[in-house]
Amino acid sequence: MNSQPAFKTKFLKWATIWGVWTLFGFFFASQFALQNQFSRNPVAFWQILLWQMVSGYVWFALSPLIIFLAQKFPFETGRWRISLPFHIVASVIVALFQQAIDAFVLTRLGYPPGRQFTNFLEAYQFFVYVNLHLSLLIYWGVVGIKSSFNYYQKYRERELQTSQLEARLAQSRLQVLKMQLHPHFLFNTLNAISELIYKDAESAERMITDLSDLLRMSFENLEVQEVSLKQELEFLEKYVEIEQMRFHDRLKVEMQVSPDTLDASVPNMILQPLVENAIKHGIGPRSEGGRIDISAVRNNGDLHLTVSDDGIGVPFGDLENLPEGVGLSNTKRRLRHLYGDKHTFDLSACGDKGMKVNLTIPFKELDK
Repeated sequence: MNSQPAFKTKFLKWATIWGVWTLFGFFFASQFALQNQFSRNPVAFWQILLWQMVSGYVWFALSPLIIFLAQKFPFETGRWRISLPFHIVASVIVALFQQAIDAFVLTRLGYPPGRQFTNFLEAYQFFVYVNLHLSLLIYWGVVGIKSSFNYYQKYRERELQTSQLEARLAQSRLQVLKMQLHPHFLFNTLNAISELIYKDAESAERMITDLSDLLRMSFENLEVQEVSLKQELEFLEKYVEIEQMRFHDRLKVEMQVSPDTLDASVPNMILQPLVENAIKHGIGPRSEGGRIDISAVRNNGDLHLTVSDDGIGVPFGDLENLPEGVGLSNTKRRLRHLYGDKHTFDLSACGDKGMKVNLTIPFKELDK
């Protein structure tokens, strides 16, 4: 299945290497052509280009061997003591071999111009004296490029592994935070049911049914960090029904949700702890009960969620030292993990009495 993409990648790699050697051929051909202008017997450019291309493509043919050696003997910590002497010897051998090919082929193509050799050994000696250092430089250039590419690949792999580990760690932390809400929420709900069992058995039975629905909805999204606002509100409505049975007429909940926000992605179980906090600390202590307002609007690419109550408010107006329960502190940490600096979470007094929570997160529709 993956053979075609792998072949395409390999083909592009070697096509690129071929292109580089072709450019080198043109580069040296142009240099030779300029020098040739001062010669008494100028050589045609096409012949100069032929010489340089032949030499360049010899290096292209040797490239797989050099790349293999660079891969096999890398300059890494703990290995360079072996790799360095190996490449010194290998560079000399490869350079001498390349010069042998040039001496055999190029002399038959009229290079160098105006010079004749009596035998191959004489021609080979000439090529070694004139071009050996350039060949050594080319070998080390190929090794250097391959080594640099290897370092870059390993750096990218480490960077990718680090980002994946960080993502998994963040996901694990989020899951731990989210899982902490389940026993906390379940304990509070069962506590509410236990209060009604002997006072109002029928309401307690309905609460158990609603709790069953809540747990089913909760377990359906157990591994999910984000849900649509519509799903979150459905879950919240079930929770509110349970609390309203416990408080009877003492608890009223109003929702003002813009239709264009229902498909927005929100953290799973983000509103329930806020509503629970308002009931427990705001509405619960009041004998006459109270009201909770929940709103959701979209504005300038953000989703604004508000949960406010008209409960007892903050004792002495001291917001800074307001104690945070599991739900509230958990919610703040989840938001930090999910959105970083791209969210706001503000607690404020709601008039003379009550509390308001303003939550802003980036608006994005849930991937379906």
